[in-house]
Amino acid sequence: MFTLQLLPFLVLTLAKAQQQPLLLPGSCSFEFSTCGYTSDPKYATWTVNEEGRFITADAALMGSKDKAVLLSPDLELVDWGCLRMVYQITGKGSLQLHLRPHGENFDYTLWTSEKPSDSWLIASIDLRNMSQTYQVLMEGRPGKEEGNSVAIFEIHIVPGFCIECDFEEHHLCGYSNQWNPNVNWYVGGSLARDPQSNLPDDHTMNNERGHYMYVDSIYAKKFQEVAKLLSPMTTTPMSGCLSFYYQRNQARGNYFSLLTRDELGHYEELWRPDAYDTTQWKLELVDIKAPHPLEVVFEVAFNSPRGGYVAIDDISFSPEFCHSETDPNFDPSITNCDFEEGFCEYHQEQIEGSVWNRVSVKPNVYRVGDHTTGTGSFLLANTRFTSRPGYVGRLHGPVLPGNHKYCLRFYYALHGFMKIDNALALYIYDENNVAQEKVWTVSESSRDVWMEVDITFQKPMPTKIVFVTICRNFWDCGLVSLDDITVTIGDCRVTAGPLRPVPGQCNFEQGECGYTQERKQRRGGWLRMRGQTPTSYTGPRADHTLGVGHYMYIEASHMLPGHSARLLTTELRGVDSPQCLVFYYHMYGSGTGTLSVFLRRHDNRHHYRELRYRDSLLWRRQGEQSISWMRAMVDYECYTKHQIIFEAVRGSSIRSDIAIDDIVFKQGPCKADPGDSVQYSGFSENFNEIEY
Repeated sequence: MFTLQLLPFLVLTLAKAQQQPLLLPGSCSFEFSTCGYTSDPKYATWTVNEEGRFITADAALMGSKDKAVLLSPDLELVDWGCLRMVYQITGKGSLQLHLRPHGENFDYTLWTSEKPSDSWLIASIDLRNMSQTYQVLMEGRPGKEEGNSVAIFEIHIVPGFCIECDFEEHHLCGYSNQWNPNVNWYVGGSLARDPQSNLPDDHTMNNERGHYMYVDSIYAKKFQEVAKLLSPMTTTPMSGCLSFYYQRNQARGNYFSLLTRDELGHYEELWRPDAYDTTQWKLELVDIKAPHPLEVVFEVAFNSPRGGYVAIDDISFSPEFCHSETDPNFDPSITNCDFEEGFCEYHQEQIEGSVWNRVSVKPNVYRVGDHTTGTGSFLLANTRFTSRPGYVGRLHGPVLPGNHKYCLRFYYALHGFMKIDNALALYIYDENNVAQEKVWTVSESSRDVWMEVDITFQKPMPTKIVFVTICRNFWDCGLVSLDDITVTIGDCRVTAGPLRPVPGQCNFEQGECGYTQERKQRRGGWLRMRGQTPTSYTGPRADHTLGVGHYMYIEASHMLPGHSARLLTTELRGVDSPQCLVFYYHMYGSGTGTLSVFLRRHDNRHHYRELRYRDSLLWRRQGEQSISWMRAMVDYECYTKHQIIFEAVRGSSIRSDIAIDDIVFKQGPCKADPGDSVQYSGFSENFNEIEY
């Protein structure tokens, strides 16, 4: 646990800070009122403590409910703001903070904690400027056992960014010292300091009453002992100029640097001072790019107890870069391609001929369609053989700037290989077409299944990705498919990947996303499945998300013809703008029944003491559609509370498995592809047809 030395973390003094900042609407101390905060009546109630000023969700008062949701009043945020929340989790439990923009169906999780503590803690959450009004939601989930509780002492929303701090408030803006037995960051300044000390006055007030942070070598006992001061973790992408003032008394030597640390604990150095010794406050400007959550770390190391000291003060941030030579944020989406409109920015070497071909396959029992829509285009290698005994096919992507960490994702499928050695590999080339590193090669995997691959790479020089397939012998060369290439900034493990879907998305990898089943009679239900369904000649071979992941389906052998199963989303709020529902469905089998999507509008009639609703059909497919996953795009509008229902009806035989995966809700209208309006049912008479 991070602690601050010489200043006990008594956040009860927050309201008594020497320099009270400007508080924005949404701030509350819960001393005389709840400031417009209310408990969501669908869940348990937050209770204001009678003996002390805080609000709590207590396990003893939860009843049968598993959580309590506290809703803020409607807020507006024209410029960036920082929400600082003083909280405590007693025993087992969790606390989450969500952002609810008006005009959207879903809440965005900004911060979460499951850390129990016997004292108050502080969380700092960045709030990005928004064009529409919004609410913040605090979701408390205390454990069921008696004595568990989640409490909020205070909420402050202040202008600016959470990494900004002048260290005049007692909570120190959420900055924390990574404790070390001998060297640590301390709070400097104030009238109580040692009159013999050579430490400076603070920079903010330029007198002895102000505060700053400093680290001194006087207690250093080991070579290069390190003190680290960490900022709060950012919660939204940020790019701009980080500025701060520092003093550095070197004496016999110290090392001072500014780094960032991501959620995986990886450090990256941004700056080291060029001044050996500065006895006056010196302003430093450092450009910073935070495409994903990270902390700013001020690190100091000493060689001896006479290594001097380092002090910092007045940390601020601007969304504009400090230096004109800093490259603007690079958008790596030039590397993205689904091959629906062509090769995008990809090309193959002319001397090798057309090893990679863009094709459209009518799905059949021998070949699956593309990964994007099920009926679109993808790249297929080794489709044409020559008299040569072997050849190499290299597919080059566009050049990407150096000194960036990239996350590459793509899908591949193998067809008919006897040996898969060298079937597909990924290389990193420099801009002079010199191979720098082989970062991935295909291993044994299922045939005719789209498999997802994600790779993180970083090089100091400009680079490009190159997909390579090698055919050494005619009899060993099957077909290699490639589709849906995407590149984002950051490590794949911290970027929003398949296992961390954004609100409104569900790929069933982490569960059922709150979806529920409607069972008026026990006639079967939706099942979460991984791999191939049990019945032959029906159902998918694998999921659509990963190739080795999960999806939802009905098992026809558990049902009778005409029996149905309904899967319902959580309750959606309803907005005054068009919505687009996108999902993938799989309907393969000679006895396949019907898949329908319904919109259920809710109508609360309190005088009837019951919830009334009506269902309307949005979309339907009947009978066998394809052996591939097919994409559906459905436009709808609903201004009131509602749910979406996926209904599968079992067909005439047990070969009637129906599956869904990768559900996405987004603002509409849907951007339909040319093939989306074509209702394709059944297979081509020519099972081997490939359209170039």
